Amino acid sequence: MAGVELIVAALAAGASAGVTNTATAAVHDAYTGLKRLLDGRFGDRDAGQALAADETAPGVWQARIGDHLAASGAADDEQILAAARHLLVLAAPETAKEFNIKVGTNYGAVGHFAGPVSFHQAPSVPPASPAAE
Repeated sequence: MAGVELIVAALAAGASAGVTNTATAAVHDAYTGLKRLLDGRFGDRDAGQALAADETAPGVWQARIGDHLAASGAADDEQILAAARHLLVLAAPETAKEFNIKVGTNYGAVGHFAGPVSFHQAPSVPPASPAAE
């Protein structure tokens, strides 16, 4: 559910920046733009009302609209995810770093990791060939 986590983190960061009056015009525009994209995606009136709140905790956003993000397909919509990444970069650059990981090739690290994880990025070494008889 990385898409859901990204979106709720972005919404919380945007709301937090507004609450603390650190929001620049760019943060405000990115925040309202993301909410507008999400509102257009939600057909459920309750989800739209939950989206109207300006919560500062990702967990609250997750509880209120997490299921709607997944059910509506918003969590997989590239335009919405790009808007969420953009908002995070503007409002919470340190948090944005957590969501900008792209994996091109996977050599066995699969699943959801609950804590800090380090990967050794050396060139892969193929296994030794069996000895010729």
